[in-house]
Amino acid sequence: MDFIPGIGATASGLDAQRVRLEAIAQNLANINTTKTASGGAYQRQVVSFVQELDRAGNMGVRVDSVTSDKSEGVSRYEPSHPHADEKGMLQMPNVSLSHEMVDMLSASRAYEANLSVAKTSRSLAQKALEIGR
Repeated sequence: MDFIPGIGATASGLDAQRVRLEAIAQNLANINTTKTASGGAYQRQVVSFVQELDRAGNMGVRVDSVTSDKSEGVSRYEPSHPHADEKGMLQMPNVSLSHEMVDMLSASRAYEANLSVAKTSRSLAQKALEIGR
């Protein structure tokens, strides 16, 4: 018996938003990384979610994939930079500070909403136990 209905779906939402926040943090940490182990400029990481049913038949969400955004970053003229090409152009990562900040606020709000649902579900379960006394 599921003592707190829907808590699995809420937990899956919390976990998915945690992964999203980690990807955003990684993007922000690499906003100026012009050369990675693979050789090119850092590519922004994007998290994709998919709906799923848990064992109790409740709808939830899980991380489907974390992929690289293949869009081009800006190129700028910096002939003295060690990673510049023969024309003096430096390929920058495709990470936008404003885009990442908006994503971070969205993920934080979604995380807070899921946490609020978990707290409310717990409170309702406690009240139900008190009624049974």
